[in-house]
Amino acid sequence: GRAALRACGVHNVCRLLSRRAHGFYARDAGVAHRKNLGLLRKIMCQESTKFKNVWTTHSASPIAYERGRIYMDNYQCCISSIAQEPRILYQKSKCAKSEKIEDALLLECPLGEMLPSPSDYKASLIVLTVQNWLLRLSADSGEVLEKVYLAGSCCKFFRYLSWDTPQEVMIVKSAQNKLPAAARQAGIQQSVLFYLAVFQVLPLSFIGMLEINKKIFGNSVTDVAVSNGILIVMYSMGLVRLYNFKAILEQFMEQPFDLGQEFNWNGQVGVVGKYPFGLPCNIKITDTPPLLFEASSLENAFQIGGYPWHYIITPNKKKHKGVFHICSLKDNALAKNGIQDMKCCSLEPDWIYFHPDMSGRIIHVGPNLIKVLKLKEVKNHADQMEIAEDFTIVANRENCVNNTVTVTASGRVVKKRFTSLDDDPEQETFKIVDYEDELDLLSTVAVTQIGADGRAHLDFHCNEHGILLKSIPLKESWDVTYSHEVYFDKDLVLHIEQKPNRRFSCYVYQMVCDTAKDDD
Repeated sequence: GRAALRACGVHNVCRLLSRRAHGFYARDAGVAHRKNLGLLRKIMCQESTKFKNVWTTHSASPIAYERGRIYMDNYQCCISSIAQEPRILYQKSKCAKSEKIEDALLLECPLGEMLPSPSDYKASLIVLTVQNWLLRLSADSGEVLEKVYLAGSCCKFFRYLSWDTPQEVMIVKSAQNKLPAAARQAGIQQSVLFYLAVFQVLPLSFIGMLEINKKIFGNSVTDVAVSNGILIVMYSMGLVRLYNFKAILEQFMEQPFDLGQEFNWNGQVGVVGKYPFGLPCNIKITDTPPLLFEASSLENAFQIGGYPWHYIITPNKKKHKGVFHICSLKDNALAKNGIQDMKCCSLEPDWIYFHPDMSGRIIHVGPNLIKVLKLKEVKNHADQMEIAEDFTIVANRENCVNNTVTVTASGRVVKKRFTSLDDDPEQETFKIVDYEDELDLLSTVAVTQIGADGRAHLDFHCNEHGILLKSIPLKESWDVTYSHEVYFDKDLVLHIEQKPNRRFSCYVYQMVCDTAKDDD
């Protein structure tokens, strides 16, 4: 480090790190990759570069996309979208209803770690079946690499997969435990609401299983989640409580178990992760854990981010829907200009979230306006923060005239009894905002629908300043009443549409560089 500092004449560690991040040092392993991505971004934003619709498919079952792979037929068919034209990687025979996949996560190899099996160095898919099997499949062939049976005598309904720490610690959550109506009428009480199974991944190892119990966390619990070492418990009255999940595992662990280990647990003898015993519930919370933080928010909407740490809530009253308060996590103080309200008159509400680029900024999206906000110190008050506007992106509504009073050709004055909504389909409206981290681009999808024909375009904006760099028209019609997902992944754009009666469509666009002016 000192040699590098002397060689380039840099005497400040912060400047050295900044120069390294920008690829000034040829021996840095990431320099070539960063340069290539920089070139790809320049090529992509050139006027001559276009995105061509190279493939379209339709399905009667949901379509999913993960890192260059399109999954269809309940993950039985995998299609690579990286090739010049999408091609099938594998196609399995149709599975029985008992083998239906409920949820899936893509697992990628960690850098710089020695792993026990050669297959661990390739991408794999973790899937959860309706019969409570956790399977690790090869992402390229669909081959079953590992299988774990989850449900012993304690739980029969595992349904959800999520990351606690991305690509490191995984949570398998059960559906909410509900007694049959006959049992409730008979006065039988059910105190366990959810089960959480915790796994370390690559190599796949069992950490423990715990239950979320009414007797510990209260009767009005509606949902739980785990993220970044925090147990998040949500209540029916809008209350959100945070607990230290790692401390809970350490404090209430009764006995550790390894997958494949023989065990004798509460009178049961079996093998951990094998049928029919599954996993033991070896973490028993016997007392309410220390509370880290709690807040009350409409519909349990609660987010943490920024620097220094702040959180975003909506006051817990229906009249405040669409109003967001940005407060300090340290002392709950409302930031200066911390009440964000677009005063939208729309069918769909605006939404707000911390920018995924880890800059600490905040993105607030309304029907015709996107605000990128930043936290900064109040002048002469270093201990107080304020919300300032970094940049805005405005929908193109130049030709929109919304007069409440019009005059007919005969001179008669006509007054409208209502004004159009901010998200009127006939006006350009933002529907999706996303961030492409490898190219550092902010992408937006804006839609205009006139009659039955809706037109959408995907725009790329400079993430630092919000400048429009490129606009890509989507060829297919866009119906605003349908559900849509749009993925922008380096040189690929993928649009998944869900129509009524469970009809799904997938449209794949790939980047083509063509100096000729053609219709593509």
